[in-house]
Amino acid sequence: MIGKLTGLVLEKAPPQVLLDCHGVGYEVQVSMNTFYHLPPEGQKTSLWTQFIVREDAQLLYGFGTLEERAAFRELVKITGVGPRTALGILSGMNVNDLASAVALQESGRLIKVPGIGKKTAERLLLELKGKIADALPVATVASQAHNDIAQALMALGYSEKEATAALKGLPEGTGVSDGIRLALQSLG
Repeated sequence: MIGKLTGLVLEKAPPQVLLDCHGVGYEVQVSMNTFYHLPPEGQKTSLWTQFIVREDAQLLYGFGTLEERAAFRELVKITGVGPRTALGILSGMNVNDLASAVALQESGRLIKVPGIGKKTAERLLLELKGKIADALPVATVASQAHNDIAQALMALGYSEKEATAALKGLPEGTGVSDGIRLALQSLG
């Protein structure tokens, strides 16, 4: 149906964007990850789209990347996950974080997304296992060592954001104990 739109951003009101494509204004629902990467009003942008028809509405969802659209399509295939919930998941975490959570079966990361409870998170992990990695061209999923280091930092009271920032500064192939020590030095 409508696969991609390119036009001027007329209005930005989260989670909706009004996109002017040669005189036709499209109201597009976007994730907050996409929303934050949109240019200012009056600037040109392109969005990959998914058109969904329901009994009471015809809705257009937009995504900044093909990977995000592919993740959205996989999410809405799951029983009990509608477009609004899928958009909420993609607003709460980026595509690589979602793929990592699925690969490592970390329901805790999904539970942090508003509207996702423990049972829904576990169902998402179960149904997305083996599918999300195939649908997404994710370069690599976080190594187990990096995951262990992040968990250790969070257990010591650091936020997930601080732990992620500390992991970025680590050399490749760092072991868990050395990684924790180096991460603590960079945070201190």
